[in-house]
Amino acid sequence: MKSICKNLSTVSFCRQIFYAWSISEQKKARFEVFRHIIVKKFMAKQVFMKTIIPGDRGILVQYLQLALTRAGYVTRTDGIFGPATCRILNSFLGAETNCTVTQEVWNRLIPYLRGYTKHTVVSGDTLWQIAEMHRTQVDFIQRANPGIDANRLIPGMILYVPFAFPLVPTNVPYTSVLTTYLMEGMAVRYPFLTVEPIGGSVMGRSILGMRIGTGEKEVFYNASFHANESITTPLLLKFAEDYAQAYAAGGQFMGVDAAWLYQEYELNLVPLVNPDGVDLVNGLLTEGVYYEQAQKIAADYPQIPFPSGWKANINGVDLNLQFPAGWENAKATKFAQGYTSPAPRDYVGEAPLTEPESRAVAEFTKSRDFQLILAYHTQGEVIYWKYLNYNPVHSREIADYFASVSGYAVEETPIVSGYAGYKDWFIMTYDRPGYTIEAGLGQNPLPMSQFGQIYQDNRGILLGGMTQI
Repeated sequence: MKSICKNLSTVSFCRQIFYAWSISEQKKARFEVFRHIIVKKFMAKQVFMKTIIPGDRGILVQYLQLALTRAGYVTRTDGIFGPATCRILNSFLGAETNCTVTQEVWNRLIPYLRGYTKHTVVSGDTLWQIAEMHRTQVDFIQRANPGIDANRLIPGMILYVPFAFPLVPTNVPYTSVLTTYLMEGMAVRYPFLTVEPIGGSVMGRSILGMRIGTGEKEVFYNASFHANESITTPLLLKFAEDYAQAYAAGGQFMGVDAAWLYQEYELNLVPLVNPDGVDLVNGLLTEGVYYEQAQKIAADYPQIPFPSGWKANINGVDLNLQFPAGWENAKATKFAQGYTSPAPRDYVGEAPLTEPESRAVAEFTKSRDFQLILAYHTQGEVIYWKYLNYNPVHSREIADYFASVSGYAVEETPIVSGYAGYKDWFIMTYDRPGYTIEAGLGQNPLPMSQFGQIYQDNRGILLGGMTQI
């Protein structure tokens, strides 16, 4: 059982089975009947992190520095693997090394990226001792391990131990790897929420969804359709963490009773629609067949900086021009602008929903009963609320509310961008409120230094997407 739980991606599900089993051998036998089904459906893919060495620069160095800081060995997250980072790494390792970060070293650092570790109970352990050992709190451990009896810790039992620091970082760029670790960590810290894939990308990366709440009113927020707009990913994750923390504490969330929100609404989030493209822009994807393909595509459009100007998926298709809502109009507009083949931006594809990422979002939407959607992009500090002459009930009033709590302007989508978007398709198909939110100001990709202001501006929108329907 322990070996199965060790490898499951759906940790909250596995956790619940494990504790039932640990009380009763009969339940263990029942679990074994379904062992092959569980493994086939939920077995996690091991993430192999690239080896880095002193002198390297980039996103993986930033993740190294983030993990060290979270482990209590504070260093700058500047992405430069210099002598200072090497010294701090050796302090963390407790040995003098050449500072090569192999997979073995990453395995010691990764718990600090996903925000939890595992502790195998030994005779005499108490929750207080375990919490002190890992510099965390007893109630965090109890929350992460539903049904645990603090007076009956069984030797050999594996406990999930969340660390005390806030999970979602706001000082490093995001990638599919970091997002996956954080969503896994969220599921451990807050077992009342669900994390599961809604589909996959061109490169086979999971597109993960998160669900919080049990209410009948379902809403859906998504982010990072566009590769160079990934500051929107932590926007949704930070909101989810703050909401989950308030609910777990039995308190208020932005002046609203968190338990009431949880019971009235079901919040669905897909924080990273375009994992391959985001990895390209933020420097995780730097070699291999797909990187070379992207380079060739970019060479046909030399006026667009590479990779910072890349918006598309790794096939060179703009995912937010893939939906069957005036797709032919979007094609005519973008072809007239010169985007007639796979491109870093604005190529609509050969037909609607040809790309697995846009198709996953469409199929996920069809499978649910969303009363409202928010599609997060950057930049402009604008709320786009309309598609053609469709005017869903209360749509304009909700848009005006969003403007009042954010300071953003309410506008109709410009005609050059007015077709084939996810928001357009949702409004046309369901006649319900849908919004594209253009967060922040400046040139994409926006720096993470803007995150604090963007989050402050959009918290009211994210809450209002539930409370205003």
